[in-house]
Amino acid sequence: MTLYIDADACPVKDEAIRVGERHRTEIILVCDGGLRRPNSPWARLVIVDQGADAADNWIAEQIGPGDVCVTGDIPLADRCLKAGGLAIDHRGEAFTPDNIGSALAMRNLMTDLRETGQATSGARPFSPRDRSAFLDGLERVMQHAKRMTPSKP
Repeated sequence: MTLYIDADACPVKDEAIRVGERHRTEIILVCDGGLRRPNSPWARLVIVDQGADAADNWIAEQIGPGDVCVTGDIPLADRCLKAGGLAIDHRGEAFTPDNIGSALAMRNLMTDLRETGQATSGARPFSPRDRSAFLDGLERVMQHAKRMTPSKP
């Protein structure tokens, strides 16, 4: 099991690293620059070329069954699920085959509204409650991933 973090704008990198360390799993933070290597023997930093979807593409090409991705990017979450991985956003909401379709539809609707000039409220501010919900949610997702991954002899 590997924990991938879509790290460019992730507000819960440190929390995700702590959870990954507790589970003794490889942690890969992926970004297009501007981050320092995490201070963890379990974590490494991958810097991809700059570009709109470079980090997303790298993660989608690497992730596989039993891996976990922390991302707020719904299309990336969809790609992770299709590859057999698990995905969770920074507020602790796990993406599943049952909810990814509606999440994509809502994202596309909001994008269309913004493109037509209609005002949208945007995301609510990130709060301490969100941070706590993320920790709880990631723990559940990691436990699920462990059950999915066959143990080695």
